[in-house]
Parts: sequence; C-alpha cells; structure tokens
Amino acid sequence: MDKPVSADGSVTDPNITTSLTFDSLHFPPGSVRIFPKPMPYLTAWQLQSRLHEERVLDLRPDTVLILEHPAVYTLGRRTKPSHWGGNEAALCGNGAELHYVNRGGSVTYHGPGQIVVYPILKLAGIATGPRQLAWLLEEVIIRLLGRWNITGSRITGKPGVWVMTPEPQKIAFLGVRIEQGVTLHGFALNVDLDLTPFLRIHPCGFPDCRVTSMVAARNATVSVDAVKQELAQTFAAVFSRNWSAVA
Repeated sequence: MDKPVSADGSVTDPNITTSLTFDSLHFPPGSVRIFPKPMPYLTAWQLQSRLHEERVLDLRPDTVLILEHPAVYTLGRRTKPSHWGGNEAALCGNGAELHYVNRGGSVTYHGPGQIVVYPILKLAGIATGPRQLAWLLEEVIIRLLGRWNITGSRITGKPGVWVMTPEPQKIAFLGVRIEQGVTLHGFALNVDLDLTPFLRIHPCGFPDCRVTSMVAARNATVSVDAVKQELAQTFAAVFSRNWSAVA
C-alpha cells in the first residue's frame, strides 16, 4: 500500500496496512493515491472516514483512493437476507469477511484482482447531484474499458457498468454515499479475480445477475497495476481535474 511518512518526512515500513498514522499521511492537492497491495476493508474505511471528515471541514482537498481488498462481502443499505442467504458462517466459510456498510445498493464482493476506487470529493462544482455523480463514475469505467477494447454499457435502473455480449454481465459495481456534501464509497471494477464468490450471493440484489471481469471479457491477460494507473488518468480526465497520481 502507500508508504506512510512520519512527522519528519521519513518513510516507514511500506508493508504495514493496519496501523496507519493518519495525521502523518500527506496528500498533495487533488491527489489520486494508488495502493499496490490489498488493504483490509476496515482499514480503508477508517482512512475514508478521516479523509471525509477533513474534506467536509476544508482541511484537505479532494482525494481519490485506488486499491484492492482481501476477500470481503459488504452489505449496503438495500440488502435483504435473500440477497446473501442470511448465514454469515456459510457465506464466509472460505475465509472472507462480512461487513455492513452505509453505502447505497445491496450486497457485493471484493477481492484481490478487483480494483476499488474511493473518491472523497466535495460534490458542489463536480456534479449537480447523485444521478450525475453516478453517471460520471460510470463514464470513468466505460472509458477505461474502451482503452482495453472492452465495450462497457449502462442499463437503466441497474447502476454500474455491464458487458452486453454474449449476454449482459456486470463488470463494475457502483455504491456511493453523499454525507455533508462530500462523497464516500465509490465503485469496484473486476479486472483479474476469481469470480466464484459472486455465485454465493445475488450481486446488487439481482438474482439473475451474471458477473464477468476484464480478463474474461478479453480472454487475455490484464495487468491490475496498469489498470490502476489508467484509472487514475481517466478519473482526472472525466472529472476535469489536474490531479497528480502518486504510487
């Protein structure tokens, strides 16, 4: 993950992911932060929450986090027991975690090889409201997929991005919360991961939701690290921000 820096500017152990000192993380204005190693979900949530609080108070500029998670299921505000079976022991028997979260949407899965993007943005000046914000986030994904010769599509009433051939399959998942005018959560893009865990749930609450990945859609290898870098560039372009991407 990103290298924590101490108060004197020295770099500490880059492999530590669960003991970040948030006061010592320095984010340049309008930064996109790229984390190369999977970050535990609760660690990422703690970081998001702190950045959100500081963005609300204008103590920190807009920041975008690009990372992966170890295996974890998250249940959004619209999740019903029928969407995931209601049995935590059965769902997490493969070692995955389970967390209830305050984003929109229903249940989804995160794991290594899936890129998760968390934008902490002040909505004013970026989008007129939640619908336009969702459209812009989907546009980031669609443009990124196009760079890999994958056609991403929107389906009315089903937020996220889909690959339509040979049949509709979801390749990216959207779940956002806006609190005090600043965004939380974001989207997840399947790049190169085991899709089996999705079979244990109804992704996004849809019982007929089929899931795919960039590797499956292209039938060719895809570099997760390369996609992270391209997502940073594409995000800056879609949101018309001259942000720096820092690994």
